[in-house]
Amino acid sequence: MGYTTGNETGNSITIFDRLLKGESVPINDPEYKHIFEQVEITFSLLSKLNNTTAKSDIRLLLEEITGKHIDSSTTLFPPFHTNFGKHIVLGKNVFINHACSFLDLGGIVIEDNVMIGPRVTITSENHPLPYAKRNVMVPAKVIIKNNVWIGAAATILPGVTIGENSVIAAGAVVNKNVQPNTLVGGVPAKIIKDIPLE
Repeated sequence: MGYTTGNETGNSITIFDRLLKGESVPINDPEYKHIFEQVEITFSLLSKLNNTTAKSDIRLLLEEITGKHIDSSTTLFPPFHTNFGKHIVLGKNVFINHACSFLDLGGIVIEDNVMIGPRVTITSENHPLPYAKRNVMVPAKVIIKNNVWIGAAATILPGVTIGENSVIAAGAVVNKNVQPNTLVGGVPAKIIKDIPLE
């Protein structure tokens, strides 16, 4: 996956693997320290990315952050923020405008031809409501299907799948799956209308 980490349990399954599989992890888990170690590495790379203007350098740094090849058709406008990065998957012809924030320990998959407006937040991480359990990370993958357009300052919450060709209105808070070919908006987001195929 492009990152290395120790493992106190003696097996090859890391805390990152567990999170990507949807396992809830408390902060006192013996492997939790590896999250903080990786966050420091990611923040150092982000500092470089957010202080460059060369498109080629941005792509190379984004590849290092995600641990994956980034197609030349995909564009990112800094600044960009993420806490981990290795669980972000970006398709072809993706456009990410400035000041977006992706919390990706639970996994964020963005398919082809997706447009993401400025100041969009996508988070795959949550916590339980009861106070005594709030130090548990609850991961849930976010999937953005082909041809989606996410408007400025929208928020996509954990576990959400946005169906292909859909549009998320600016400022929307999406806490449930979005059906293909629909426009949703509001807090929480609701269907405004269907989008014609032509």
